[in-house]
Amino acid sequence: MARPTHPLAGVAVVVTAALASAGALLSPSAPAAPGTALAASAAPAPGALPLFDDVHFHLTNYVQEGPDIHDFLRLAGNKVGRVALFGIPLQQEWSHRLSGDFAPTYYLQSDAPLYYYSFTDARIALAYQSLTRAEQARFDPMITGFNPADMYAADHVRRVLESFPGVFSGIGEFSIHKEFVSSKIAGGAPSLGDPALDRLLSFAGQVGLVVLIHNDIDVPFAKADRPPAYLAAAEALFRRHPETTFIWAHLGLGRVVHPIEQQGEIIARLLDEPGLAHVNFDLSWNEVAKYLYPTEGPERTARVAAVINRHPDRFLFGTDEVAPTDARQYFALYETYAPLWAALTPDARQKVLTGNYARLFDAARTKVRAWEAAHVRATAPSHP
Repeated sequence: MARPTHPLAGVAVVVTAALASAGALLSPSAPAAPGTALAASAAPAPGALPLFDDVHFHLTNYVQEGPDIHDFLRLAGNKVGRVALFGIPLQQEWSHRLSGDFAPTYYLQSDAPLYYYSFTDARIALAYQSLTRAEQARFDPMITGFNPADMYAADHVRRVLESFPGVFSGIGEFSIHKEFVSSKIAGGAPSLGDPALDRLLSFAGQVGLVVLIHNDIDVPFAKADRPPAYLAAAEALFRRHPETTFIWAHLGLGRVVHPIEQQGEIIARLLDEPGLAHVNFDLSWNEVAKYLYPTEGPERTARVAAVINRHPDRFLFGTDEVAPTDARQYFALYETYAPLWAALTPDARQKVLTGNYARLFDAARTKVRAWEAAHVRATAPSHP
């Protein structure tokens, strides 16, 4: 995911436009509204339940830098329960020929290519292993350092599981079609129809790994009179892998991939189809806020809440923060959601914030540990 540019534009508003019925979506020019940082009074009391589990968190950025995991734990405190932990699989190249002494740390800061950085998985595993057992229980590390266009991607995932048994619970966030990123990848962009991706997802399903995938629903600056470029291929991909648990990041939206007129109808249809019950949606990334802020008042939030209340098992909250060092930044997205949390039923609110995370990742932990017990040789190093 992209480095967040504003700490408060985000999560509640993602669902607002994407799930609203056709014709009720905001225009791309609608401004994002400012928010406020998490108030001290919002922190749970000692021994209280956490505010949320975070299904989308990058410990490191596009040059593999980020806070020490122990510092992040102190930042999160007891407000956060569990966190899906991953880096970013792509490294921004520093080309002195292009940028001189300026060292880019983000993919929009240079014309130099991005390349897959497989060592990110080892760094995440080692960070996880530096924690106590109680601290480890709060994290679900994810494998990201593979090229989804490479037929050997599944083999990379297997080797990571063999090298670090007892650590990983899923793969992702990884990207297929992503605005301004896919075209920069050295060696070419991946594709939803690539046999390498099918091989990877089949393996993930066999092992029980959760799959967090970023795939834009359309191209940047799409024409309004054309169907979304990647929707049919994404839906076909999900249908080809019914055994695999998917989380579709950001409902397919992006920085300039804005909600299309039929976005609400599309999401509603996907939610209603029994053959896609294994596809879930991650409500994250503040960059989409500029399209989605509910300027029409509480009626829009009520419509969004009604959709989530009808499908409370299919949505998960995530911050999509990248290498945060500031608690105000990290918790701001949760507070932005306050009107939506209030509009959900107690059951739906609990599932979106914590219940669905626990259900999906508890199942993944059990399945992946069982696969490791059956496939990882006894001579492999053991880890807590």
